[in-house]
Amino acid sequence: MKSSKLIILGISGSPRKAATDFVVRKALEYAKEKFRVKTDYFHFYGKKINFCLHCDYCIRKKMGCIQKDDMVEAYTKLEEADAMLFGTPVYNGTLSGQLKTFFDRCRALVAKNPNALKNKASAGVSVGGDRVGGHELALLTIHSFFLINKMIPVSGGALKANLGGTVWSRDLGAKGAEEDVEGFKSVYKTVDRLVELAMLLRKT
Repeated sequence: MKSSKLIILGISGSPRKAATDFVVRKALEYAKEKFRVKTDYFHFYGKKINFCLHCDYCIRKKMGCIQKDDMVEAYTKLEEADAMLFGTPVYNGTLSGQLKTFFDRCRALVAKNPNALKNKASAGVSVGGDRVGGHELALLTIHSFFLINKMIPVSGGALKANLGGTVWSRDLGAKGAEEDVEGFKSVYKTVDRLVELAMLLRKT
């Protein structure tokens, strides 16, 4: 049964319980307190998520992925959510390998149900040890995933949240991220727009 409340799913694409985990959790906390939505969360630390094998089982059988790892839990959360916020650390100037693997594995979900992610409001946040050097590419890659899967990408809009939230951790983990006040403004602007669109879509 569909929840009476909007469900906002946050996904931390980091293998660690550090800055990205903190930022996504804070974003969900903000959404819950301000908009009274229901939130859900999926993280990668301690999880087993294998690379896509490109075996085409999902294409041939239309029964999901042949690999039964922790993506099974993720598939359920993705289908139940009304809107999604993907967070990634910036690794080598772009998103994490873990999040890219997650995206690759979503091929099985869409092969089973081409509309599994269709018209879901979606946004991204990036967390980097450097202020510049990868945030935009990471966010654009996340947006590419949205477009490919018929999702509706959003950002916080012009003036400091152009492609989504960007947080500077200074490589100090959650403590460093928490101290980036300007960065969190971009995160909250992005969440505002994400929930606004999800509410509009719920009415249609």
